[in-house]
Amino acid sequence: MRICTIGFTQKSAEDFFTRLRSSGVKRVVDVRLNNASQLAGFSKRDDLQYFLKVVLGIEYAHVPSLAPTQDMLDEFKKNKGDWNVYQEKFLRLIESRQIEKSVLPESLDESCLLCSEDKPHHCHRRLVAEYLKVKWGTIRIEHL
Repeated sequence: MRICTIGFTQKSAEDFFTRLRSSGVKRVVDVRLNNASQLAGFSKRDDLQYFLKVVLGIEYAHVPSLAPTQDMLDEFKKNKGDWNVYQEKFLRLIESRQIEKSVLPESLDESCLLCSEDKPHHCHRRLVAEYLKVKWGTIRIEHL
């Protein structure tokens, strides 16, 4: 099983869609809590869904159960919270949600988890992928 991850910030539409095309993913799984009001036009939910389908032939799904809560986001982003505290809270959250049971492995195979952060090291998409790798076993994670 392979799960990719990508963030859209600091990427042009050309770079973003080229990375997805080159990766060969079949589906983009949007793990953002707020996916309709982003600043990058190509990443807004409806526009993104259209571009993925028409330009690349890639499916789109929004899975908010893989996103942090608004309180967690505010504490970390707006209040410049500590990454280690955020990470610990987020991991407890997805464990309590039992995402490994509510998300089917086949729905994420050859998929790409999407959020806004440019790099995966301080992003919840990486935490989701790594958590599922522990729960499900052999998953190859690629950060695009």
